[in-house]
Amino acid sequence: MQSTVAIVGCGALGSFHAGAMARAGVGKLILIDRDYLEPSNLQRQWLYDEADVLQALPKAPAAASHVREINSGCEVDAHVADLTPGNIDDILHGCDVVLDGCDNFETRYLINDYAVSRRVPWVYGGAVESYGVVMPVLPDETACLACVYPQPPRGTQPTCETAGVLNAVTSLVASLQCAEAMKILAGVPPSRRITTVDVWTGVIRQIEQPARDPACRACGARRFDYLDGRHRVPVSLCGRNAVQIHERSRPLDLVALRDQLAASGEVRANEFALRFFPAPYEMTVFPDGRAIIKGTTDIGIARSLYAQYIGA
Repeated sequence: MQSTVAIVGCGALGSFHAGAMARAGVGKLILIDRDYLEPSNLQRQWLYDEADVLQALPKAPAAASHVREINSGCEVDAHVADLTPGNIDDILHGCDVVLDGCDNFETRYLINDYAVSRRVPWVYGGAVESYGVVMPVLPDETACLACVYPQPPRGTQPTCETAGVLNAVTSLVASLQCAEAMKILAGVPPSRRITTVDVWTGVIRQIEQPARDPACRACGARRFDYLDGRHRVPVSLCGRNAVQIHERSRPLDLVALRDQLAASGEVRANEFALRFFPAPYEMTVFPDGRAIIKGTTDIGIARSLYAQYIGA
């Protein structure tokens, strides 16, 4: 009840984390997600319903609303934001453990850099198709993410968009992550293993985490490239034919932007975001200047549309 848990990403894994940790009695949840809800999310994102989708709510405040219905005594701090080197200190400050609900390795390396530098435990998790993986990270004690994966995966990787994902594996991975987080909060040592599961074949494997690598960029040399912002690029979103643009902070007046765009196409807006439909694309713009351009995975096209309608 005295603990604070940060959940980065409120999608398939993170929405489960939020409900489970609230039901477990965690005193405060910090929820961070950059995206908004769509009908296809309901297949695997456990906390939401069709009413949330109809309102086109961003995931973080939608999750916060449901958490308050589950446990009114749980304090919830929701952020409709992309976790970046510029805001991670402010958002995650004071948390006791971080749960990974991300869909990309750039953000995971950022979390790892922050966690190692601030000595905050976190639990890595990922799922695609019927396969999932879980690994707790205890700074100064266990190998960190950069020890185990010095570089992000190379080449074409399966994603929720190209390969799909079974909701059974997301709930299983998220449950294992929550169990590790509960142990950490209770002062019980978490498992020092990497767990992989395949719910389709029924195979579950565990291997001991490797020892910390003295030459590791992060926990060995203490060089925090992702925390220093050396790897910030636009990203394609997992499970979405979409690109996120957030290369600079530029607060926007969504009411003024709605009026500005009204002559150019259909515009919808609420307090959290503005949605604009320049066919065949769809743009969702947030108050911090971030935008998600749906209908392409081409960063060049996304940047061009942003410049055309929002400004360079």
